[in-house]
Parts: sequence; structure tokens; C-alpha cells
Amino acid sequence: MDHATVVVSGTKIAEEIGTSRSEVWRLIQQLRELGVDVAGRPATGYQLRAVPDLVLPEMIGPLVKGTIFGAGGNGAKQFHHYYKVGSTNSEAMQAAADGAPEGSAFLAEEQLAGRGRGAHAWQSARSAGVYCSVILRPVMAPSDALIFSLAAGLAVRSAVAEIAPQLLADLKWPNDLLLGGKKFCGILTEMNAEATRVRYLVVGIGINVNQVKFSAELREIATSLKIETGTEWSRVELCAALLKSLDREYRSLTRDAGARDAILQRFEQHSSSVRGQKVSVEENGRLTGVTEGLDERGFLRVRTAEGLKTVLSGTVRVIGNV
Repeated sequence: MDHATVVVSGTKIAEEIGTSRSEVWRLIQQLRELGVDVAGRPATGYQLRAVPDLVLPEMIGPLVKGTIFGAGGNGAKQFHHYYKVGSTNSEAMQAAADGAPEGSAFLAEEQLAGRGRGAHAWQSARSAGVYCSVILRPVMAPSDALIFSLAAGLAVRSAVAEIAPQLLADLKWPNDLLLGGKKFCGILTEMNAEATRVRYLVVGIGINVNQVKFSAELREIATSLKIETGTEWSRVELCAALLKSLDREYRSLTRDAGARDAILQRFEQHSSSVRGQKVSVEENGRLTGVTEGLDERGFLRVRTAEGLKTVLSGTVRVIGNV
């Protein structure tokens, strides 16, 4: 990538990385299978036709210096990149349990078992989206952890607006973002905690970036930045913008006493559904009512026929305006 478009002989590559030409050929084949465009030229060598849009530590690290995700000098040491992985959240949770530092980020080109909230799966087409999980170690009570999901939603919205100002994402409580009423981003926050304190949080974010089609069951409810704009977007640029936004939200939340209230206000401001919308909520049964904003911890309030209810979790479906 440092010499993109230059033709380099297999012999030279083999010498530089200390292996055989046949092993170089095998590795080139593997890169091609992963979508990297490498041309082979008889008697001259290999050529990278274009710098691939891969979310590699070497690409992301220099762009996030000064953030909690760039603490390893150029940022690369705290990044973990996978061409294929089951779930970045699962990898991050295991690493956190093993003592990985705050600010560690796990990035994948493709997830084979991406997870959404509950038992839902997250489809992760190869090198088409941003699949990212980060480790945080805030000093706080487990009951306050929802605020991090809301802050992550705001960070995603800010990052998308930074690279595509024409896109104004709609926040859907507690962990989705929509464009044109269709979902393009999901957030999964998991934690390990004692009764009174959080040991660590993992915030997983999946963003549909350059997908152009979805499976039959998702076609009517899912979208991507490319579908909405007709433009191909840089995943590296978006991922760096996301991590910088997450860093700003997290630093503010852990240092500014007024940040929590500000997050709740901003979430309400950028959500069409948390106030004044008739909704159906599936949460240990079903309740129907009109949304009345968020409480002081970030939980959704719904006015039902039986009175004001606080929704702690569940699937919220908008029925219509009041």
C-alpha cells in the first residue's frame, strides 16, 4: 500500500518478508479471495491496482491520534483487525475479560455471526459496512449504562453528517439509526459488572455503508449510505470519523457533570419517535401508548391507558402520529 500501482517482483516481496515465492503466491491468492485487487504480471511481478478500502490499523490509527483509541502512538497497537470473524463484540468482550485496555477497538471486514440486540443477527457483507466494537471502562453504576448506547447513537449521527452532510439520521430508541425510515445502523452495548460498578463496557456498532442489496426479509426495512445517496463512501474515512465522535462523547460524559442531561436532550432533538408518537412496545408482553420522552437515565416513557410506563428495553414500533 506504500507503493500502490508499482509492480514488485515476487522474489523481492519474498526476500523482504523472509519467505518463499510460492508462499508469496499463496498469500496473494488469499488477498484476492478477500477482495483485494492485485494484478499478476508475467515475468515482472505483482501490482496493487488500487489502495483497498480496508479498515486496517495502519489506515485508521494515524487518523485518530489524540483520542482514547489512538493511545498506542500511531493508534495501531490498540486496534485489532479481522478479515473474517464471528463477532467483533464477542472478540472485544473476551479481550476485555483478559485485561485489554480501554480504547481497544476491534474492526472486521466481514462478520460471520454478527449480533444485534436480543437474538437478532446482524448481516455483515464483506467490506461493505463498518463493523466496530470498542472497550470502555467507565466509573459508574450498571443502572446508568444505557447512556452509552444513546451517546454512541449521537456519535454515529455526527460521523455520518461529517462525511455526508446531506444525510440527517433519525435516532430510534434505544439503539438504531434510520434514513428514510429504514435502518442503516445498529448498536449493541454489552457489559460486565458488579452490583455497584461497571467493570467494562463493549459498544458494538454496525453501519451499512456501501451495500446495494439486502436479503428478502430485510429489503423493506434496511438501507445503506450508498442506497440513500447513490455514492460509494470511504469506510476508512467514516470509521475514523466515528471513533473521533465516540471519543468526544465519552470524554464529555466522563468529565462533564452536565453531559448526561445534554445527551438526553440531543437524543430527543434528533429522534422523531421518542416524543409525541403512538408506539407499540414488545417488552415481556406488549404495551401501546404515546411516547413522552426519556427519563433521567435514558429510558423511554410511554403514556398508556393505564398510566405512564417506563420502558427499560424492548422493540419499539411506531404506529403513527398522535
